[in-house]
Amino acid sequence: MSSVDVIPEASLDLAALNDRFETAAPEDILRWTVAEFAPDAVLTMSFQHEGVAIAHMLRSVAPETPIFFIDTGYHFPETLAYRDELVARFGFPIRNLTSAMPRSEFVGRYGDDLYNRDPDLCCKINKVEPMQLALVGVRAWINGRRRDQAITRRAMPIVERLAGGIIKVNPLANWTSRDTYRYLTAHDIPTHPLFEQGYTSIGCAPCTRPVLAGEDERAGRWAGRGKVECGLHTFLDGPAEAEPDAAARNGGPASKPAD
Repeated sequence: MSSVDVIPEASLDLAALNDRFETAAPEDILRWTVAEFAPDAVLTMSFQHEGVAIAHMLRSVAPETPIFFIDTGYHFPETLAYRDELVARFGFPIRNLTSAMPRSEFVGRYGDDLYNRDPDLCCKINKVEPMQLALVGVRAWINGRRRDQAITRRAMPIVERLAGGIIKVNPLANWTSRDTYRYLTAHDIPTHPLFEQGYTSIGCAPCTRPVLAGEDERAGRWAGRGKVECGLHTFLDGPAEAEPDAAARNGGPASKPAD
């Protein structure tokens, strides 16, 4: 069986696929994913380096694959500038997702410091719910997680099935940060502006700090709050039923790419 042979979805043998993909190149995993699931495969990325590497790989594998970026309203200005730079340079087909709750309503109901008082709820409203809406109709969700990033990811397979039926593909699961950096360097891809300032995992500005010497890569995320995941990869068991107006606002899988 070649690296891109299509297997009927109903008979996917995840154990066999994971054995096969454990030594496969990420590009081959992506080729299988789009051959099996396109046009219903998407990549999610927050313009951390792993997502950028996958987006770059997709340019030659399947350049039309939609890329979802969740604009929480709290990103570092440097992240948004990095997004715009890479989109202009590589033409990534980005679709910006935002909360279905208008910012004025969010601030009026919760204040503008919910990330301090209840970071799980803040993530739920501004990240998890927009993703649930956007995943309606999606069959394969590609993302850039690595096993060595956090204890919650150590046992992560390369291919998994969510409770809602979506196949989740983690093509860089067995990579390290050095592998990612080598890829960016080899393809002349700039790094995130905050990387050189000690930010090894970059999320929303109020909840991210530089990593100190000897700390894990994601130690700067929600530091001191006992939180290691935003919820996209731990609370999202399956796609939610989308409200028509919210799905349209977020530009679901069939919408045009964002400008």
